[in-house]
Amino acid sequence: MNIGEIAKRAGVSRSTVSYALSGKRPVSDDTRQNIQRVIDELGYRPNASARALANGRTSTIGLVFPPAGNHYTGMQLDFIGSVVEAAAAYDYDVLLSPSGVDSDRSFQRLLGERRVDGAILMEIRLEDDRLDHLTAVDFPSVAIGRTAHPRGSWWVGLDHTALVAACVHHLADLGHRRIAFVNRPEPLLRAGYESAHRGLDGFTKAAAERGLTVQTYCCGDDAASGQACLERILHDDPATTALVTLNEAALGGLYRGLAQSGLHVPRDFSVTGVVASRWAETVTPQLTAADVPAEEMGRLAVELLVERLDHPDSPARHHLLAPPISLRASTAPADTTPTAPAPDLGAPTNL
Repeated sequence: MNIGEIAKRAGVSRSTVSYALSGKRPVSDDTRQNIQRVIDELGYRPNASARALANGRTSTIGLVFPPAGNHYTGMQLDFIGSVVEAAAAYDYDVLLSPSGVDSDRSFQRLLGERRVDGAILMEIRLEDDRLDHLTAVDFPSVAIGRTAHPRGSWWVGLDHTALVAACVHHLADLGHRRIAFVNRPEPLLRAGYESAHRGLDGFTKAAAERGLTVQTYCCGDDAASGQACLERILHDDPATTALVTLNEAALGGLYRGLAQSGLHVPRDFSVTGVVASRWAETVTPQLTAADVPAEEMGRLAVELLVERLDHPDSPARHHLLAPPISLRASTAPADTTPTAPAPDLGAPTNL
């Protein structure tokens, strides 16, 4: 079924049908209703490419995400799902582009062929050439995360600096004095991933404020790496009593490493971090954490992009989120009971 058949049955010209569908020129209400009746009877669905040519819009959003390894973490999947769901509410489809820098052929096709109306970018770096390129070609985009110089850009971010600092202060308030920080993988830190750098900054500053003894570690995005990291922590400083993590993919391994070391959470060792709530609730005991609002962030990113597409002259807007720490069962006061000194068997004893 095509526009010509609709025009024939409605008794109008092909151009009138086209104008009624695209809204480019006014059509009388009676004519529009007649055309819509025929469309409904025939079950006509306009071809997406033809519709894009007619109104200059594809009704598709690009989600640009460069995989950091050979799998997506749970939090990354949460972001992807939230963007897809939010876009559907605005009648937008989502095209996933697993690409990165502006030299990527996939990324260039996404822009050069105008396959999408706008783009949402994940896994933002402090210096991100993807955003630089989009700004240079004036392509509508919204970032999930913020660069080192976000002024004038559209983004939705999580305040990793403040959230990790809040975790440190929570542990310090419980009496913990020797704390470790488990970050994202080292290649991501070297590449300038925003969350890894801002989280590390929040940890070191808060630890300095509280006069804590600390260690910082990069850890792979998997349970085995988490277990190995925990073993390194206890090897480097066996007196460590708590940790803060940004790495939810390694969380199960961190817990397993503690259990194999004979340490009970939270009686012997406290664990906290910045993790999506559904992942914080999968471990036992459940993790005290600043819950990452992935669903809200995805929704806000889509809303900002739709606003930018509908109102191209609007000034840049952003959202910086800092959810409170959800107190669960993985943190407890540090055991500050002093160890009794061993008796000096050579000293005289008064009976």
